Amino acid sequence: MGYLVGVTALWAFSFSLIGAYLSGQVDSYFAVLTRIALAAAIFLFWLRPRRLSVGLVLGLMAIGAVQLGLMYIGFYQSFLLLSVPEVLLFTIFTPLYITLLDDLLKGRFTPFYLLTAALAVCGAAVIRYADVSQAYWLGFLVVQSSNLCFAVGQVAYRHLAPRLPREVAHRHVFGWFYLGALCVALPAFWLFGDATAMPTSALQWSVLAWLGIVASGLGYFLWNKGACRVDAGTLAVMNNALVPAGLAVNLLIWNRDADVPRLIVGGAILVAALMLNGWWRRRRMPQAHAA
Repeated sequence: MGYLVGVTALWAFSFSLIGAYLSGQVDSYFAVLTRIALAAAIFLFWLRPRRLSVGLVLGLMAIGAVQLGLMYIGFYQSFLLLSVPEVLLFTIFTPLYITLLDDLLKGRFTPFYLLTAALAVCGAAVIRYADVSQAYWLGFLVVQSSNLCFAVGQVAYRHLAPRLPREVAHRHVFGWFYLGALCVALPAFWLFGDATAMPTSALQWSVLAWLGIVASGLGYFLWNKGACRVDAGTLAVMNNALVPAGLAVNLLIWNRDADVPRLIVGGAILVAALMLNGWWRRRRMPQAHAA
C-alpha cells in the first residue's frame, strides 16, 4: 500500500507538467519515446538477462508494451484532444477495468470489488465533474483505450509476478518491461513522430527528464510492485486516488481554479471506498483460512 501511495504522490505532478510544458509544444511520440528510453536506461544497469526463461521475458516485454508503450501513446494524444481536467475526468473508469479483468483471469466474479470500484468512480466524478466540450467523444475513446492498457498491464503483472524466481529481485528483471515498451515507442515515433517539434528549452528537457527517470523509471517499478501486494479492490481504488492528488497539485502550485468543496467530498468518498474494501477483506480472510 505504501508503494501505491508514494507513486500517487509522484504521478500527481505528471498531468499538469504535460499539459503546461509539453502538450502542443513537443511532439507527443518523442515525449513518449524519451520517457521510456530514460526509464529503460536506468533498469538496464540492473538487468540480469540469464535469470529468466524465454517465456517470462516475453511476458514482461508484452506487459511493458501494453501498460507503458500503448498506454503512453494514447495518454499523450489525449492532451491534444482534451483539457487537463477532461483527461482527469475520463481516467476515473480505470478501477472498473481492473476489477473486471482480475476476476476474468481468475475465472470468477466478485460483486463487492465492483461495488468499491464504482464507489471510487463516484468519488472521482464528484471531484472532477464539469461540462465537457462538444467534440470530446474522440478524446474520451482515446483516454479509455489508454486506461484499458494501464489496467491490463497492472492485472497481468499481478498474475505474472508469482511465477518469477524467488531468488531474483524484481529490479534485476524489470528492464525487460521497459524494453517491451521501447518496442512500441520507437517504431511509433519513426512512423508518426514530428522531428520539427522537439524540445526548445532547458525547462522542457528538465520536465522530460523528471517524467522519464522519476515518474516512469521509479514510478512504474514501485507501482507494479505495490500492485502485487494488495487485493484487486484496493488497487482499483488507488487508481483513482490520482484524481484528488492531481487537483491538489494544480491548486497549490499552478494556482488553477479548483472546486475545494467538491475536492473534499470526493476525497472523502474515495477514502470511504478504501476503508470499506479493507473492512471486507479483513472479514473475508478468516473465512478463507477456515475453508
